[in-house]
Amino acid sequence: MKSHAQAVVIGGGVVGCSVLYHLTKAGWKDVVLIERSELTSGSTWHAAGGFHTLNGDPNVAKLQAYTIGLYKEIEEISGQSCGLHLTGGLQLAGTAERMEWLKMAKARGRYLGMDLDIITPAEAKELLPLIDESHFVGALWDPIEGHLDPSGTTHAYAKSARIGGAEIVLRNRVTELVQNEDGTWQVVTEQGTIHAEHVVNAGGLWAREVGRMVGLELPVLAMEHMYVLTEDMPEVAEINRTTGKEVVHAIDFEGEIYIRQERGGMLMGTYEKACRPWSPRQAPWSFGQELLVPDLDRIAPSLEVGFSHFPAFERAGIKQIINGPFTFAPDGNPLVGPVQGLRNFWCACAVMAGFSQGGGVGLALSNWMVDGDPGFDVWAMDVSRFGGWATLAYTNAKVKENYSRRFSIRFPNEELPAARPIQTTPLYDRMVAQGAVMGDSWGLETPLWFAPEGVEPKDIVSFRRSNDFPHVKAEVLAVRERVGVTEIANFAKYEITGPGAEAWLSRLMTNRMPRTGRIVLTPMLNEAGKLIGDFTIAKVADDRFYMFGSSQAQVYHMRWFERHLPADGSVRIEALGMKLVGLSIAGPKARDVLARLTDEDVSAKAFPFMAFREMDLAAVPAKVGRITYTGDLGYEIWVSPEYERRLYQKIMEAGEEFGIVNFGMRALLSMRLEKNFPTWYRELRPIYGPFEAGLDRFVDLSKNDFIGLEAASRENADGPRLKRVTFVVDADDADVIGDEPIWHDGEVVGWVTSGGYAHYVDASLAQGYVPAKLANGGGGAFEIEIIGERRPVTVQHEPLFDPEGLRMRG
Repeated sequence: MKSHAQAVVIGGGVVGCSVLYHLTKAGWKDVVLIERSELTSGSTWHAAGGFHTLNGDPNVAKLQAYTIGLYKEIEEISGQSCGLHLTGGLQLAGTAERMEWLKMAKARGRYLGMDLDIITPAEAKELLPLIDESHFVGALWDPIEGHLDPSGTTHAYAKSARIGGAEIVLRNRVTELVQNEDGTWQVVTEQGTIHAEHVVNAGGLWAREVGRMVGLELPVLAMEHMYVLTEDMPEVAEINRTTGKEVVHAIDFEGEIYIRQERGGMLMGTYEKACRPWSPRQAPWSFGQELLVPDLDRIAPSLEVGFSHFPAFERAGIKQIINGPFTFAPDGNPLVGPVQGLRNFWCACAVMAGFSQGGGVGLALSNWMVDGDPGFDVWAMDVSRFGGWATLAYTNAKVKENYSRRFSIRFPNEELPAARPIQTTPLYDRMVAQGAVMGDSWGLETPLWFAPEGVEPKDIVSFRRSNDFPHVKAEVLAVRERVGVTEIANFAKYEITGPGAEAWLSRLMTNRMPRTGRIVLTPMLNEAGKLIGDFTIAKVADDRFYMFGSSQAQVYHMRWFERHLPADGSVRIEALGMKLVGLSIAGPKARDVLARLTDEDVSAKAFPFMAFREMDLAAVPAKVGRITYTGDLGYEIWVSPEYERRLYQKIMEAGEEFGIVNFGMRALLSMRLEKNFPTWYRELRPIYGPFEAGLDRFVDLSKNDFIGLEAASRENADGPRLKRVTFVVDADDADVIGDEPIWHDGEVVGWVTSGGYAHYVDASLAQGYVPAKLANGGGGAFEIEIIGERRPVTVQHEPLFDPEGLRMRG
C-alpha cells in the first residue's frame, strides 16, 4: 500500500468504486480505495439490483439516466459484465390520485427526453400477464428500467478504475482520520497510514461511523429491507416462451411492493409500514457479507396485497427471504459533496438507489473534486441541505417515516409529522393558538396559513386547489388592502464584520455594495457565471454588514463563504441562525403601524425604500429594513428571540385599528408571484445565468472584478440562451407546482420552475424557462401541462400587481 495519495476513497461498494473510476477518468491517477473487507461487502452484494431513470427531482433523474448509460462503457473498458437486463418497467396505479401522480411523472419526463406512456389496466396486463388488472386504474410504462448483477457491476467499476491507474486495498479498515494544519489528511488504517490531499466518505453502512472520525454526525440511518425469491414459476416460463423476453419490472404503489424476474422465478420486495432500523446508534465493524434474520410476519400485510394483485405469487413457493440493511438520508436522497468546515473531506453516502444513482454520484463528485464544481445542479443530493438540527434522533425518526412512505404519494401541500417540532420560535404557541397550520422550513416551524375560528387548522392534501384556498386568499386581500404581519425567522441571517468586509462582499456579489444605512439586492455566481445565491445586504457601518438569504441554503452558502475568506483575518462572517428572528409588516397601512411603535421619523422621506436602520420599536432594540417579499409597502424587523413576543404583541395592538391580520408563507408566496419575484432553488439555481433569470439590474459588470464576471459578461454579450418568463395560466381547479413541461406549437420547449394562484389579481401564474428567442411570446401558442392536461397560457411581461413599483417605493 502506498504512503501518499491525491485522494483516498473509503468504502468498496458500488458508490465508492464509481467515485474511484470517475476520478481516474477526470485525470487523477494517484487515487486509492480502501475497503474494510471485500468489494460489495456492505449493502451492495445483497441489493435487488434494480435501476430506473424516474425521480421526483428532474436534475437527479438526469444523473440516473447517465448512470444507466454508463454501464456499457465500463463493460467495454473492464471486460467485466454488469449482467444488464433491460426489461422495461410498469408503475401501477390503484387510485385516481396515483394516476394523477403518474401523469405528472410522465410530464416531467417529456423535457428530459424520456419515452414514457400512460396505459390502461388492460394494456398493462398485456405487458405483464401476472397482474389482476381489476385492482388498477392505469399504469406508466418506462422502457428504460431493468436490473443487473450488483457484484459484476461493482467489479466493472473497480477494474475500470484500476486500468485508469487507481489502487484498491482490501481487508484493511480505516481506524482514524487526522487532518494536518495544511488541510491534508492522515488516513490511518490497519495496514499503515496514507497521507492524502482528499478523503471521500463512501462508507455505506459505516458512513456515519467514518463521519464521526472527523467530528461529523451525518444524517444517515440503515434500515432493514426484505425481498423474497420464489421457486420457478410456470407462469414466468410461459411469458418467457411466448414473448421471447423476461418479465417486465413493476411497482405496485398500493401494495408497497416491487417485482421482477429472478432466473425462473420472481423477486418481490416491499417497503413495509412496520419498518425496522438496523443499528440505529452504532454500526458494528464486524458485520460482513451476512444477512439479517428474516421477519415474514412484518411484511405479511404487503405480501398479502401482492398475492391478491399478482395471483400467481400465491401459488409459488418461497425459495429464499433476503433481509439486509440499506442506508437512507431523512429525505431518501444521497448525501454528496464537500462538508462545511472540513477542508478536502467529501461525502458520497446514503445512496440507497446505488444502481440508479451511483454513476451520477461518482461523476458529480469527481467533477467537484477536480474542477471545484459538480457540473450539474445537485442540490437535491448536496450534503449541505441539512443543518445542525438533523441530529441522530431526528434522523432516525425521519428515515423511518421516509422508508415507510417510500411508495406513498407526497402531495405538494403535505407536511410530514415525524420529529416535529424540532425548532420553534418564541411565537410558536401564539401562532398555533391563532389557528396557524405549521410547515417545516429547514427544520423550523413556520406558519403556512391561518384557519379562522370554526375552521379546522389542517391541510386536506391534494394536487389540486385545497381547503386552504379561500383562507390564503383572505390573507392576501387583507395585506393588499390593509396590513398584515408574518414571521420571517426562516430566513438565513449573517453578520459580516472586519476592515475587509466590503471588499470581500463586493468580490463575491454581482451588485455594488450599499452606502451606510442602505440595502442592496444582489445575486451571487460561481466561476461559471451561474446562480448560487441571492441576498439582501444592509450596510450598518464601514466594517459591519447584515445579509439575509434562503435558510435552506445556509450551510451551502457558508461552505462557499468560508472557502473564499481571506487568510489575513480581515473578514469575519457569522451565520446568526436563531440568534436573530424576525417579523414583516406589509400593506398600505404598514407605515402607520410602524409609526405607532417608535418616536423616530419613519415617513417616506426620512425612511425611504431600501433604507436600513437600527431603532427601538415598543422599547425593543430592532434592526429594520424598508423592504418586503410581498412587493408592497412594508418592513422587515429583526430582533433577538427574547424580544419577539413583546414586539409581536405591540404590532398587533398598533395594527388593530387598521384591521391587521396574520398571514402565512403561502400568502407571501402568492404575493411574490404577482410581482414576478424569483425564489432560490426554483428560479435561481446553478443551471441558470443571471441574465437568463432576468436579474440584469442587479448585475454591475462595470464594478470591481467579482467571481463569475467573465462568464456573466459573455452571457450578456452573447445574449442568454434561456429566459425566465411568467405565464398567466388558463387553469381549472389545479395550478402548477413546478417541473411541468412548457409546450410551444406542439413541442416541449421549457419547464415550469414554480407557480400557483395569485389571489389579489385573481390569476393562476407560472414562472419557467423557455428559449430566449421564444420569450417574447410571439409566433405561436404556449401551453403548460398540468396533471396530464395541456392548458393554454399567455406570456405576462410586466408584474400583474403594481408593475411600476409605486406601492413598495411610496
